Amino acid sequence: PLANLLLVKMSSGGQRPPANRMTLQTFKGRLGGASKGFKLLKKKRDALKTRFQALLKEIVDTKLAVGQGLKDASYSLARSQWANAGDDITGTIVERAKKPAVTCKLSSDNVAGVSIPIFKYMHDATKDTSVQTLGIAHGGAVINACRETYLKAVQQLVNLASLQTAFKTLDEEIKMTSRRVNALEYVLIPRIEDIIHYITQEMDEESREEFFRVKKVVEKKKAKLERERAELAKLEAADTAAAIDAPSALNGRDSDVIF
Repeated sequence: PLANLLLVKMSSGGQRPPANRMTLQTFKGRLGGASKGFKLLKKKRDALKTRFQALLKEIVDTKLAVGQGLKDASYSLARSQWANAGDDITGTIVERAKKPAVTCKLSSDNVAGVSIPIFKYMHDATKDTSVQTLGIAHGGAVINACRETYLKAVQQLVNLASLQTAFKTLDEEIKMTSRRVNALEYVLIPRIEDIIHYITQEMDEESREEFFRVKKVVEKKKAKLERERAELAKLEAADTAAAIDAPSALNGRDSDVIF
């Protein structure tokens, strides 16, 4: 919280953070976390891009297969109508279809921590009994072949829908991850490094000032001690000279005593 507040102040043109060791350690820890997050997000982006490129190639191949499958399905439908004496069998099939034989099941896949939806094609052959007797009189084999062709086309469509959904999800996730990576690389990490550089410079300057102050104090103390020693030496010399110049009791002559 303190580092976030200081970063907000610096980004909004506020004052610099206090230059002390606690703040320096805080920003160093934040720099380590940002660098680690940057590396992990970059690896995640690379993994997503790799899967994205593989999906792109698979989507192109599936689209070509879907186009060909729908073309074959349309051709087989025309053949089945021709085999049924030119009558349209669509209405009859819709009337006989009571329950869906083909369903789509939703599942998910995990790619670098991203959940990707997957559609699975599910076919229950037991629910096709109502339409299997269609065309018994004539054209039954052609109608069954048309049904199989359309089942394959639907399966390819479900696969294409799953691939395109995964493609869109990966595209959005890659954009968001790239924005985070760029924000860390070009905004957050340089800003933290600038703050650390500023705090280091300020602490070095304070250390130099403290060293210079201590040096001056020591020099003044030495000068004071020298002065005190010089004064003490002068006093000792003066005392010695006074002791030398003092009159001696032995050298003097006593006055005459008259009895």
